[in-house]
Amino acid sequence: MKEIKDTLLERRSIRRYEREPIPADQIQFIYEAIRNTPTSYNGQQFSVIDVTDQELKEKLYELTQQKQIKTCSHFLLFCADYNKISTLADLKYIDLPPFTHTMDGIIVGVVDATLAMMSALVAAESCGLGTCCIGYARTAAPEAVSRLLELPQGVFAVCGLAIGIPREKPDLKPKQPVSLIVHQNRYRNDDMGPELLDYDAEIREFNRTRSGATTDNDWASHIIDYYRHAMSYHMLDALRRRGFDANS
Repeated sequence: MKEIKDTLLERRSIRRYEREPIPADQIQFIYEAIRNTPTSYNGQQFSVIDVTDQELKEKLYELTQQKQIKTCSHFLLFCADYNKISTLADLKYIDLPPFTHTMDGIIVGVVDATLAMMSALVAAESCGLGTCCIGYARTAAPEAVSRLLELPQGVFAVCGLAIGIPREKPDLKPKQPVSLIVHQNRYRNDDMGPELLDYDAEIREFNRTRSGATTDNDWASHIIDYYRHAMSYHMLDALRRRGFDANS
C-alpha cells in the first residue's frame, strides 16, 4: 500500500481506467473504510450504492455525460439517508421529528455522505487505484438517478466516486497555497488579492501547458462560469420530492 503522505498529496482525478476488475480484498477494504466513517452523532446518515452492472453504468452515463462512470470498475453513489432511522423509528413506535425539513438536517446528511466518500477515496488511493469525484451525479438529473437506483423517500444522492485501475497519470493540478486555505485563529483580514491573482495566473499557465488537452482557462472565470451554469439547477425542488424541505 502507498504511504499516507503520497496517498494524500499525490492524489489526482483519474478519468481513464483499465478493463481489469479491482481485487475483491481491495473492495472489501474500501467498504470497511466507508463503514468506519465518522458521522454526526454516530447517526450514520448515509448509504452507498455500489454500481457495477454495466447496463446501469451506461444509463448513468447517459444522464450525466461523465464517461468515467461507464468505464470505471465500481461507481459508488454516496447518499444522505434518513430512511433507515425512519424505518427503525416506526418499528419502535418512536415519534420522529421533521429533522429532514430543517437546513441542519440536510447539511448533516450531506456532510456524512461526503465524509464517507473521502473515506472511500483515501482507501482506494492507498491501494494504488484511481478515483474521480463526480458532482454531476447529484445535479444532472436527480429524479432520474433516484428512479434508476430506486432510492426511497428520505434518501438523496450527494456525490459519486468512480474507482478503477488507472490507465493514465495526468498532471497534478495546482491548488491554492496554504496561506489562502488555512487561517490562524480567525479569518485573515489582510489583502488576499495579490495571492489570489497569482493563483489565478498559475492555473491559466497550467491549463495552457499541461499534458493532454489544453485551454486558456483561468481559475476565477472558469469557476464563476460553473456557478452561472449551476443557477439552472433546481435542487430544492428535487430535495422536496425526496422528502426534504428546509424551512428552518
